[in-house]
Amino acid sequence: MTTEPLILGIETSCDETGVGIVRGQTLLADAIASSVEEHARFGGVVPEVASRAHLEAMVPTIRRACETAGVKPTDVDAVAVTSGPGLAGALLVGVAAAKGLALSLDKPIYGVNHLAAHVAVDTLEHGDLPKGCVAMLVSGGHSSLLAVEDITDGVVPMGSTIDDAAGEAFDKVARVLGLPFPGGPWIDKAARDGGDRLYVTFPRGLTSQRDLERHRFDFSFSGLKTAVARWVEARRRDGEDVPVNHVAAAFQEAVCDVLTRKAIDACKDRGFEHLLIGGGVAANSRLRAMAEERASAAGIAVRVPRPGLCTDNGAMVAALGSELVRSGKAPSPLDLPADSSMPITEVLNK
Repeated sequence: MTTEPLILGIETSCDETGVGIVRGQTLLADAIASSVEEHARFGGVVPEVASRAHLEAMVPTIRRACETAGVKPTDVDAVAVTSGPGLAGALLVGVAAAKGLALSLDKPIYGVNHLAAHVAVDTLEHGDLPKGCVAMLVSGGHSSLLAVEDITDGVVPMGSTIDDAAGEAFDKVARVLGLPFPGGPWIDKAARDGGDRLYVTFPRGLTSQRDLERHRFDFSFSGLKTAVARWVEARRRDGEDVPVNHVAAAFQEAVCDVLTRKAIDACKDRGFEHLLIGGGVAANSRLRAMAEERASAAGIAVRVPRPGLCTDNGAMVAALGSELVRSGKAPSPLDLPADSSMPITEVLNK
């Protein structure tokens, strides 16, 4: 009989209602109810719409996860939930549901950090994390470089975005190009569909020598987003067609160039031989290819979960909860709050 803990994880930081069930480092279920189509007509996530969608989807998603895993709620050893960061109203729904579940089952609750969960999810695919790695988390709300020695003891932030996150820039550029929301997958598809990434050279933020002295591991994509918008506006003003595939490829190349360049530099700075990439943008095909190429040349191994585990999901929350339980960490109090600005240095809400 296995002694590995059975953990149910709940994720509601943005527009995905995710419930994952993990035993140790084995994924048993990853049920997701997305409200992305409800937000698409607004061109972005509407917090109130997201919160309502979580309320409606929570119970059915928990039931679906349990059915897929072949377990009953009473079988779980602990409940993990995203405590922050994220949209305040959305987080409250998940935290309240997790509290009710933990209380009714008389099980411990672990309020975990959303970003740390993006790191921990890799254990479900590749096993234990290396004893020392750089994690690059890239999503709609975050672009961060983290030094990770032990995910259960916390992480050390090395750099982050000073304006727009990479995923946010993808969404905004997609809108400029007339592509649907969310923009990341559509830009990736357009770039792969005959796009010439050398068609135009867009700026690489915070990569000049002067910038590197102050922002060596930080990111900036606001200027890039603006440069693409102005380039497109100029073409349209002159009555010329906008080659969407080429622009998408050139924009994507600029983003991936900056991300991978700084990630490899961070690994060298720390003396780490492993780079872990997580977050929704980690599903981008060009980012994966460029990271592998540059890391290989530098003698660094790259770990990236499969695309389905890169976006927000309950499996990553359950994975981090499992690591915390397995390491003997004390659970969170039952009155734990939802913290929309929970710092990355805080892996567990105590």
